[in-house]
Formats: sequence, C-alpha cells, structure tokens
Amino acid sequence: MRLPRIFRTTPFRLTLLFLALFASAASAFLAYIYVATAGEATRRTDQEIRREMRSLTDVYDRAGVDAVNQSLIERAASERPFLYLLMTKDQERISGSIEESPIDEFTGEPAWATFQVTDYDVQGREVKHPARGLQQRLSGGEILFVGADVGEDEAYVGKIVNALWGSVVLVIIVGIAGGVLVSRNVSRSMASLTDVVDRVRNGELGARARVRGARDEFDELAQGLNEMLDRLERSMAGHKHAGDAIAHDLRSPLTRLRARLEAAYLDVEAGKGDPQEALAQALTDTDGVLKTFGAVLSIARLQAAGQAPDPMVFDPAELAADISELYEPLCEEKDIEFAAEFAKDLTVRGNREFLAQALANILDNAVKYTPAGGAIMLRVRRRSSGEVEFSVTDTGPGVPDGDRERVIQRFVRLENSRNEPGAGLGLSLVAAVAEAHGGRLELDEGPGKVGDKGPGLRVALILPRA
Repeated sequence: MRLPRIFRTTPFRLTLLFLALFASAASAFLAYIYVATAGEATRRTDQEIRREMRSLTDVYDRAGVDAVNQSLIERAASERPFLYLLMTKDQERISGSIEESPIDEFTGEPAWATFQVTDYDVQGREVKHPARGLQQRLSGGEILFVGADVGEDEAYVGKIVNALWGSVVLVIIVGIAGGVLVSRNVSRSMASLTDVVDRVRNGELGARARVRGARDEFDELAQGLNEMLDRLERSMAGHKHAGDAIAHDLRSPLTRLRARLEAAYLDVEAGKGDPQEALAQALTDTDGVLKTFGAVLSIARLQAAGQAPDPMVFDPAELAADISELYEPLCEEKDIEFAAEFAKDLTVRGNREFLAQALANILDNAVKYTPAGGAIMLRVRRRSSGEVEFSVTDTGPGVPDGDRERVIQRFVRLENSRNEPGAGLGLSLVAAVAEAHGGRLELDEGPGKVGDKGPGLRVALILPRA
C-alpha cells in the first residue's frame, strides 16, 4: 500500500528525522534523570539507615541489649519510617517491627538487602511496598537489622519519569502535526511552481509563478523562475521574429537578384549582354543580400537578448578615435571636411563590437549623404545628466521632422536616398544597439546650411553612465 503523497514529501521526512533525533535525545535525558534521581533517593535512604543504625549501636554499647530492645519498642511505636529487627546470635527474633530478616545467609559482615514489606490500606487490602535495609552484628554477638520503606521515593521518581514521558509523547504528536502542516504548505508552494513548469513544458510560455509576498525562499525561487521565463519568452519571440524578419526582409533583394540574373541570362542568350558584367553585378547583389542578412540577424539578436551580450567597461573616446581613423580618409576622398572632439575621463559599459558597428553605421550614413564640400563632426561628451553621448553632425540634406521616427524603422528609405546603395537597416541597427544598452537614439536638426549645403542632421547615440 502506497502512502499518501504528503507523507512522502521531503519536509515531512525531515520532520520525522528531527523527531527521531529528539526522541533519542529525550530518551537519553530521561534515562539520566531516572538514574540520577533514583540514585539520589537511594543514597539519601542509605544515609538515614546508617544514621539510625549508629544511633541504636550507641545505645547498645552504653546500656546493652535490653536498652536496645526498649528503644526499638519505643521507636517502632513512633512515626519513624524505619523497620527494626533485633535477633540473637542464632538469628532468633527478640523484638522489632518485622518478623524475619530478608537476608537469608548472614556472614556477620554488614549486609544490605532490598525487599518488600506488606501493609494494609484503609479498606483492609494487602499492599506491598519496596524497602531497603542494613543488617550487622553488634559487639555482643546479637544481630540488628534497620530498614526503611522506599515506596514513596520510588513513586515520586516514577511520577517525574511519567511526566517527562508524557511531555515527550506530546511533543512528538505536536511535531508530527506540525510536520504535516509544514509539508502541506510547502507542497502547495511547490505544486504551484511545478504547475508552471508543466505548463511551460507543454508550450505555454506565458505561464508565470505566483509571488506570495512572503519574501522567503519560495518567493525568491518564483521570482527567479519568472525572470528566466521572461528571458526565455523574449528569446523564443526574438528567434521567431528573426526568422520571420529574415524571410520577409530578404524576399525583395533575392527577388531583385533573380530578376537581374534572368535579364542578364536573356541578354547573353540574345548576344546582347556581357557575361562577366552580369556575374560581377550578381556578386555585388549577393554581397548586398549577405550584408542585409547580417544586419537583420544582429538586430534580432539584440532584441531577443534584451541586453547587450558580454558587456565590459571601456573608454568611449578610444572607440570613437579608432572609428574616426577609418572614416577620415573616406571624407578626404569625397572632399568632406572631417573633425572630431573627444572628452576625457569617460567610461561606458557595453559591448564594444556592437557599439563600434552602430557608430560606423552613423558615420557611414553621414559620409553617404553629405555632398562634396560639406562637413562632418564626430563628438564624444558627457551630458549634464551624466549620460555619455556619441554624436555625428553633418551638412547633408537632413531628415524632415515627420520622418525622424519612421527613418529608424527597418527598410525605410526616404525619397532622396532611393538612388543610394543600402537596404535601410543602418539606423535600425543603431536603435537596437542603443535599446540593448539601456540608452536611446536621437535625431535632431543639423547645424543649418553651410553655403548651399544643409540643413544637415545630428544623430546622437546616448548611453547611461557606467
């Protein structure tokens, strides 16, 4: 027969183990109390018997056996709790309160005996009491026995032991009841967590554990489980979104690639096209598709993680200086004035690779859309709020106010950029990087027209202070 589940839980088993240890300790304690109490009662009784024996021996030494006999009669008639027996050398009774000695074989040396005496209660019924006594030979050869009734002492010790045993039994009963109660509460808490795990295992990623507000280990476990499920749900949603996004976002460039290959094939077949030129164009289109795929995958990865992977603390000025070294020659080739301004003693915490890619995307857009004779300024500074700001300001055509929120969406390209290469993912990736780092992306008006160039655009990647 299988026990109910509550009796098979770990808290109940721990309760039983604790009760077993307690019962063992209590039993040892009770044994010690019994031995100590009974031993103390026996020692006290023995001392009183020896004292009485010395008193009667002194009477015998002073006045002889008749005086002892008279003293025994007087003492037996009093309320003294002693038992007396005076015998001849041949162990024949002379006088006393008992009829015969409990010691059958007496060698003459003082001897102790434990025995029972018979008494009668108020109703005339025979009652036996435990007793203890000492027997020794007097100087004249007579034998004297002095004993005492120890029934009251043993009854007192028994009451103490019974009371302690009753306490142990009560504690065990209360402990088992408490173990059942604790096990039931723990089982309820664990059942709710197990239910959440089962629901998640069956595909319900939105299931969450209930936090009771007790601030105990079960609440900590529930909070940790909920946080893990939040990250799992974000990750699964991100992977699903990434798959959908890649399938959707690569459809157009792949369709264009196929159309160009088909047109080149028809031209070559008709003897009009150049095969090498067609292959070169196909490679260029393929590189664009791969670049688009990488950008979409990076955005999905950041959005799924919810935070920047492998963060580290570094100097943003050093990162900006490395990026500026790459873009300054490009600006010179295009006849664009490039300037940089970096504040010192700044620190940010994040993924250096993603931040470098984001800053490169901003500069790439600035170089792409700023005409010859224009200017680009790269700055790294600390804002009054303590945040760290990467900003790129150019004198290109800028972005109208109504399009600044839309332009950071994926695959959004304005009319003035239709003829430029790209897929419209640059600022989308920058926005994803900013969000993953707990920051934001801001687009503002540029410095205004410089000559006939402008009004320009200012793109700022703002990160929280480390």
